Amino acid sequence: MRSRQSNVGQGADRWLARPGRPRTPKSRSSPPAFRFERVVRRYGRHIAVDHLDLEVQRGETVALLGPNGAGKSTTIALLLGLLHPQAGSVEVLGMSPRRAMAEGRVGAMLQGSGNGLPPGVRVSTALRLVHRLYGDRVPMELTIERSGIAPYLGRQTHRLSGGEAQRVRFAMAIAGDPELVFLDEPTAAMDFAARQSLWRTVAQLGQQGRTLVFATHHFDEAEHAGRVVVINHGRVVADGPGATLKAAVSTRRLRFVCDRPDDHVLDTLEGVTDVEVRGRGVTLVSLDADATVRDLVRRAVAFRDLEVTGARLEEAFVALTTKGSIRSAGSP
Repeated sequence: MRSRQSNVGQGADRWLARPGRPRTPKSRSSPPAFRFERVVRRYGRHIAVDHLDLEVQRGETVALLGPNGAGKSTTIALLLGLLHPQAGSVEVLGMSPRRAMAEGRVGAMLQGSGNGLPPGVRVSTALRLVHRLYGDRVPMELTIERSGIAPYLGRQTHRLSGGEAQRVRFAMAIAGDPELVFLDEPTAAMDFAARQSLWRTVAQLGQQGRTLVFATHHFDEAEHAGRVVVINHGRVVADGPGATLKAAVSTRRLRFVCDRPDDHVLDTLEGVTDVEVRGRGVTLVSLDADATVRDLVRRAVAFRDLEVTGARLEEAFVALTTKGSIRSAGSP
């Protein structure tokens, strides 16, 4: 396989977030789920969050994406009141992040050392303690049902597998019936069935009016969100539906069958940035699918069963977080 650097398509600049512009109309009766206004956070000379503007309305389900070092972890810490901004302001449910957390209106499932659970106790004991901290706002049985942890209640927390521990941590995040739920890599170590179960619960919580924000490196999982926010270099690079993110990138994938694929010819086709040949199956990544098809015909390449699809979410993410791509898209 060979790759060249690709660029964001011309349509991306119509989709990228503009500072201070909300994605959905503001409610006159209640503040948004959270709002960042020109937030800055530095570590020495390094700017982790650079005049960040971001607003999420109540009831939204948002996927937060960002490469390592993009400022995503710092953004999360500011949202949860674990850090304070050095400039700008952060508001959660119309109040300070720490107050929202203290009132139990925010639930969080964070990554940590070990499995993140109190050691040496049964799962049922740990969950009961969390419920009492929240004043038993909802029946513990409902939390168990939502999270699917009934089989683990009699187990010691340190004897849980990685995926099982994730499900218990999810249960604790929603035990107080929070208005805003943050999930950091929620499906890490889960098997397929557990992942599907969790996403069904996330969808149900969203349908009930809760705001859910989850950080993930699994690009296909971002499709469970109604909105995808991409953060890079401490700023919002792109903000909108995942399908629109993919459409904003001009990359297209062309798949076809060729009895005798010639790597040199395929490599030099107009618009092509990546070539993969497996037997008679050929996949081309192109910045101009129409030009590539015309060139295939002009060079008399014998191809059949042609299929042209849009960019995958992962490809859109890579393009939007490439330094040159951000500038060409006109972000601030």
